[in-house]
Amino acid sequence: MIQCAQFVDRKGIQLFNKNAKENKNTEKMSSPKKIKELQKNKERKDKNEDTDENREPKDIKDAKDTKDPEEINKIFDILDKTYPNAHCELNYKTPFQLLVSTILSAQSTDKTVNKVTDRLFVKYPSLNEFLQLSEEELEKEIREIGLYRNKAKNILNMCRELAARFNGQVPQNRDDLMSLPGVGRKTANVVLSNAFGIPALAVDTHVFRVSNRIGLANSDTVEKTEEQLMEAIPKEKWIKAHHWLIWHGRRICHARKPKCHECPIKMYCNMGRKI
Repeated sequence: MIQCAQFVDRKGIQLFNKNAKENKNTEKMSSPKKIKELQKNKERKDKNEDTDENREPKDIKDAKDTKDPEEINKIFDILDKTYPNAHCELNYKTPFQLLVSTILSAQSTDKTVNKVTDRLFVKYPSLNEFLQLSEEELEKEIREIGLYRNKAKNILNMCRELAARFNGQVPQNRDDLMSLPGVGRKTANVVLSNAFGIPALAVDTHVFRVSNRIGLANSDTVEKTEEQLMEAIPKEKWIKAHHWLIWHGRRICHARKPKCHECPIKMYCNMGRKI
């Protein structure tokens, strides 16, 4: 009897403990408030985790050093010596051709755009020839480029606007350029600086990535990055700085596998110092 009582007692205690644990877990999992709190705690933990090796440029916000004018000059002196012939790598002969090429270059490589425009501009070298094209005809000419349908539509609408509002001439100020179909701030800055030599600092994916990695800027938006670069870099260097940063991004500071071991400005780079 004693043994039986002990067995029943033990089994009863085990069953009680098991049921109590299950009830506790069920209550814990079924409470929306508790689940929400757990999710918040996890998000907070994930946000605070140190993941330097995977960080994008926007995460270089806790760097202790900032770039003073002397250091900025040293960075660009080195880039100038490294890329003395840095220039716009789109092929063009006129401001109109550059405007068309830059619209085509969105989400496409300069190499692909040049392959298309090398034959396109032979057939249709100026605004007058483009105005004779139908949307379907232009689509066939630029089919190799991404988003070619939308780009063909924007380019032809842009041509009509140039003819109607600007006497067929590419405007030389940002507001007028940005009023044209298919033209954003980056495209406007590219045209101003390269076609007309007007100081402007176009921020494309390479400029954005490289400048934030180095520490010339510290932002997760293109607009803020442009503002910070314009403040940090002397105005007379804006055009060249744009090309230096692009060339460095294409040749050394790649998005996925930057060649930090080959980088001539590693000693000044916030990201490079961590490697």
